[in-house]
Amino acid sequence: METSMKIRGWILGDGRSIHSVARETGISRTTIKKYLRDPEQPRYRRRQPRVGSKLNAQFEARLRELFEHDLSLRRRDRRTAKKLYEELVAQGYTGSYSPVQRFVSELKKSSGTDGTDAFIPLYFAPGDALQFDWSEEYVLLGGVQHKVHVAHFRLCHSRKPFVVAYMNEKQEMVLDAFVRALTFFGGVPRRVIIDNPKTMVTYVSRSKDRIFHPRFLALMNHYVIEPVACTPASGWEKGQVENQVQFLRGELFTPRLAFNDLAALNAWLLLRCEELAERRHTDQQHRTIAEVFEDEKIELRPLGRPFDGYVEKTLRVRSTCLVQYDSNRYSVPCEHAGHHVSLRAYADRLVMIANDEIIAEHKRRFTRNISYFEPWHYVPLLDRKPGALRDGAPFVGWELPKSMEQIKDHYMREKGGDREFVDLLLLALEHGIDVVEMACDLAVEQRTLRLPAIINLVNQLLEPTIAPLAETHAYPQLTLRPEADCKRYETLCAAGRVAA
Repeated sequence: METSMKIRGWILGDGRSIHSVARETGISRTTIKKYLRDPEQPRYRRRQPRVGSKLNAQFEARLRELFEHDLSLRRRDRRTAKKLYEELVAQGYTGSYSPVQRFVSELKKSSGTDGTDAFIPLYFAPGDALQFDWSEEYVLLGGVQHKVHVAHFRLCHSRKPFVVAYMNEKQEMVLDAFVRALTFFGGVPRRVIIDNPKTMVTYVSRSKDRIFHPRFLALMNHYVIEPVACTPASGWEKGQVENQVQFLRGELFTPRLAFNDLAALNAWLLLRCEELAERRHTDQQHRTIAEVFEDEKIELRPLGRPFDGYVEKTLRVRSTCLVQYDSNRYSVPCEHAGHHVSLRAYADRLVMIANDEIIAEHKRRFTRNISYFEPWHYVPLLDRKPGALRDGAPFVGWELPKSMEQIKDHYMREKGGDREFVDLLLLALEHGIDVVEMACDLAVEQRTLRLPAIINLVNQLLEPTIAPLAETHAYPQLTLRPEADCKRYETLCAAGRVAA
């Protein structure tokens, strides 16, 4: 508008020619004539109609159908605009993503699900803060649908994410998740911003003072991190990880994932975290998240030794040599029946301790009301009750070495054979399963399956081997052959009596 006013002033007010004004300003005479005819700023006028978007009525109807279907689902299961775009591409759409994004945005506004709100932007210095939150997702593990609990971490300055999945949100999972996250980042920030779950915060007063759980506080003290609990119902205080939960739900967990087990899922999530770090940083568009993280990593404190993330409980061993934890039962050696043992629950295993020694270790199970046996824990009881070898629950499906299975079948066909095989098992407890397995292999090879023969083979394997002397010809040789002389013995005896 200012240019138009100047040109009209020069020509209409000062009487200058169009040619001179065009030469001075560099504006074409045609444009100057437009300024003289119309006092308004000249605008671009399209001569031909705009080419229509490839998002035609067919794809718009399909998008509307998919969007309305997602409205019937829970918010966490709804697809993002990007996922809807990928769905259209699979159905033949060849256009760009922008028209789909605009159309989905209009659908959200019309349905009132856009969720717009106003917040105050936050700033975090490098190495200052880490945000943590949980989410619940559904995946297929071994062909069965499971609800997994995903721990989300996000370094606030670099925006680098880390996620790991568990079967629940118990305290041992929280401890393990923090150890994994700090190992992944390779350093320790000064603060961690969290919610107020009972596994981390035991009490919130009216004045917003917090009492942290002792075990979580031990984790914080180990790494020297200041825990900061958000105000209840104020998720914006850790908005980065809240947004990450929504973004990764659509990016990673939609459509539903399928893996053989939880370990395979976590291995895949770890790789995806590294890939997501190659995206552009929100505030520094010319750099990736990984590049900003390399600068922030310098500000992180050294990691040190990892925290031993277990939750300990004292439990009484039942007469069946079982202790119960988290709806399941686990066996311990039979000599501890009726006594109290210390159970340390980790995210992936259970460790039983008595008299400061580890007496049993089991893989962590997430089933309900099932007993998990270690048959060797019950073998000493078989010395008094050998008949339990046939029908005892700990021995059902017991996988022994092939040669021992063959000997067991041979013994159990005979009367009293269960007692002989129990003696063989007790021998394995005394000398080790490897030695007895080797002896059984030799017995099967030599076709001597009787117990005394196997015991003899075990003793032969345990006898120390005497290496043959090397270069015997170099040793001194006798020059005078010794002769038997009983009088020399009598002389020695007489000398002994005198000395006594």
